[in-house]
Parts: sequence; C-alpha cells; structure tokens
Amino acid sequence: MTAPLSPSDTLPTELPVVRLIPKANARAIRHGYPWVYANEMVLDRRTKGLAPGTLAILQDANRAPMGLVAFNPLSKIAARMLDISVDAVIDQSWFEARIARAQALRSKFYDAPYYRLIHAEADGLPGVVIDRFGDTLVVQPNAAWADGLLEPLCAALVAVTGAPNVLKNAGGRTRSLEGLDDVSDVLAGVLPDGPLPVPMNGATYMADLTGGQKTGLFYDQRPNHAFVASLARGARVLDVFAHVGGFGLAALAAGAQSALAVDGSAPALELAQAGADAMGAADRFTTRQGDAFDTLAALRSEGAEFDVVICDPPAFAPSRSSLEAGLRAYERIARLAAPLVADNGILGLCSCSHAADLSQFRVSSVRGIGRAGRQATLLHTGFAGPDHPQLPQLAESGYLKSLFFRV
Repeated sequence: MTAPLSPSDTLPTELPVVRLIPKANARAIRHGYPWVYANEMVLDRRTKGLAPGTLAILQDANRAPMGLVAFNPLSKIAARMLDISVDAVIDQSWFEARIARAQALRSKFYDAPYYRLIHAEADGLPGVVIDRFGDTLVVQPNAAWADGLLEPLCAALVAVTGAPNVLKNAGGRTRSLEGLDDVSDVLAGVLPDGPLPVPMNGATYMADLTGGQKTGLFYDQRPNHAFVASLARGARVLDVFAHVGGFGLAALAAGAQSALAVDGSAPALELAQAGADAMGAADRFTTRQGDAFDTLAALRSEGAEFDVVICDPPAFAPSRSSLEAGLRAYERIARLAAPLVADNGILGLCSCSHAADLSQFRVSSVRGIGRAGRQATLLHTGFAGPDHPQLPQLAESGYLKSLFFRV
C-alpha cells in the first residue's frame, strides 16, 4: 500500500487542516454531500481555536485531502465544502465564476432580472442566498465564511450582473447559529427609496427589501402561483398567509372574480394592497389581518365559501425537534380550510419545512381534509421553480412542497 500523503506534500501551507474521524462518512462527502457535522470531525484545542469561517483543507481519517472547506467550530455544521480542489483560491474571480454559472441558468428561464440568483449549496455558495430585484441584489450571508468575504463577493456580483445596488440582509435565522450578528447594510450603491414593483405571472408585487420578510419576496412559489392562476378565471379566491399577495394577485391577474388575502402582518397586507392597486385590480381585492387559524374558523362561522383556497404558511417544522408539532399544525390548517372550499373547488396546501418530507406533509394534509368531512383528489404536486435548484445529495435544498386538491 502507498502511504497517505501528508499535508506538506500536497497542500498550501498557509491553510490549516481539519480532519474527519474514522467513523465519518467520507464516501458521502466525496459523492457530493456538502456538510460535515461537528461530531464527524476531530475537534481538538487547535481546531476549536480557529475563527468561524476559516478556510481550511479537509482530510479524511487517513489524511488524504478531500477539498477546501469553510470551518466553523461554533456551528453544528462544522465544515462546508467550497471546492474539491485544495488549490482553489477563494477570491473575486472564484466568486465570479460561480455567479456567472448561476446567472446563465436563470437566463434560460426568465426574461427579466427578477429571480433567486444564488440558492446556497445548489449554486456552489454554501449558506448564501441572493435574490435579484432588477438593479438591486439582496444577499443573505447565512454562513460565517461568506460574511467574512463580503467584499470580493459584492465586487463579483456587480461585475457579473451589472446591478449597481447590493444590500446585505442579516435577518436569516441561521446566522445566530453561526455566531453572526443581525446587522444589515448597504454593500454597494444605494438603498431603494421604497418598495420595488416586481412583475411575476402577470401580477405586480411590491417588495420591501429593507423591512420585509426574508429578502423581500418569495420567488420560490412562482410556478405554483401560475398553476393556481390557470384555474382561477372567474373564481372567488382565498389566500391565507398571503404575505404580499402571492397567490391572490396571480389569480387576479388571470381573471379571478375576487381575492381575499389573510395575513397576520399589517405591513405585508399594505404591500399586497399596493400591488393590487398597481395592477388595476383594487376593486376585486380585499385584505383581512389576523391569526390564520382564527380567521379560517371565523370565515366558516360567517358562512363564507370560495372556489379556490390556498394556505401557504411559514415553516411549521423548521427542525427535526419540531416535526411532530409541525405536522399537527399542517393537519389543523387543512381541517379548517377544507370546509371553506365550494364543491368541486380547489384547495392548495403548502409547506416550506425541510424537516417534513413530502410523504409526511401529504399524510397530514389528507388527514385534515378527512377530519373536516370532505373528500378530495390530488390534482398536482408543486415544488420551487428552477431558480431554486436542488442539490440531490442535500434534501434540505428541496424544502418546498405544494399540494393542490379538488374537493
């Protein structure tokens, strides 16, 4: 047998080395799995002393190099694979190559610059989300390595896209798990002076890039908005957890008779109303602020009925520890929503919880419909659009599921 190469034989001497323990699944990493958990690594005094986001060489238990990683001793995801080449230099040129590849994919599907440009691991930038709103890019650096390399990342974004404005959104839930702050900033250009109009599926959405949820708009539901719109001509539509009007405005653009948007956030509903105004549909659009569960129950007591009902809640099961409670919440939503659907109407139920897989979500949804005394057939199962590509090795990258039933 040939003796394993030592780091000094093959590796840049300026980078530290981190190593897998013998029981770690090195094969999965070599086959494309992008994360190494803390319990799979040798964590001694030296590695624990490395700063969050340190670039390092990953070795297997036999000291064979596996690639270049971003290491964070504070995170359960201790290492994120950046490049299979240990000689890679993470500079502006490296970022430009990844961003250009991602942009080339989006240009095949979208004729206007409104989409998710970078979808984290699936686009080769672990923990990084970047949404594009015309001349403005919103970056969520949810991993320490990217937070520390914002300067070359920003320069690469401007160089590749030509967009002059780059904003940092530090509101991501996972930033605290990486030991990062919650301070947003302007990385290049200027802040928009108000919500930006975003054209999508024939509708106009108003995106608040500085005070709204996430980066300001949810692009992932675009194909599911389109599916509902295809069924909405002449329909009475109820859009629950509407945010800035996602399903409701798309339905109105396709000729829906009316749309009622329900959300707990008054600012989100104000943006939804502004979108309806901008697209000339204000006379067919109404909003109702309140808790979704309570509002669904209230609508039933009022005898309300709709041809299309869509429920697109936030993640009820964002982690494995919350899975059971989350599945019960999805069942409850289905049970409350199903009675509001007119005979032969459409019920759409969505989940963005990566901890709940499609099968579990479907079982909870069907159980809730049944407990409401309704029967349903499944018409369509929807996922995120192609600007949210999935990394096959990482189930978490395929988080969105949408079920559409005829009731």
